[in-house]
Amino acid sequence: MARILSIDYGKRRTGLAVTDPCQIIAGSLTTVETPSLLKFLQDYVAKEPVERFVVGLPKQTNGLDSENLPRVQAFVQKLQATFPDIPVEWWDERYTSVMAHQVILNSGIGRKARQNKALVDGISATIILQGWMERRK
Repeated sequence: MARILSIDYGKRRTGLAVTDPCQIIAGSLTTVETPSLLKFLQDYVAKEPVERFVVGLPKQTNGLDSENLPRVQAFVQKLQATFPDIPVEWWDERYTSVMAHQVILNSGIGRKARQNKALVDGISATIILQGWMERRK
């Protein structure tokens, strides 16, 4: 089986998470500087089969589109042009950053590590993917 890869797209950094090849477990892959994201994905897909991308849909808590949505939509257009055979699905990413911060707090890691925004992005991507997987069941 191929992996499912989730993307928590950000203006500066983007968190990525993937399933295992059997699509049972979601785990953080890495955080990439956003300008390098498409190249990173091309390299990754050349080594690992990816069945689909799940992209976080940026919404405000009131349900309105966030200011990041136009950037994410533009990226998704490039993603679909680059990988026309890999479907893209959207997943509501509201509260994923809050949940990621809570996971980090509950993990007991030190204050310095908790300030690592790349860690939050990777965990957010994992939460997006886990939510998508749970809905699929």
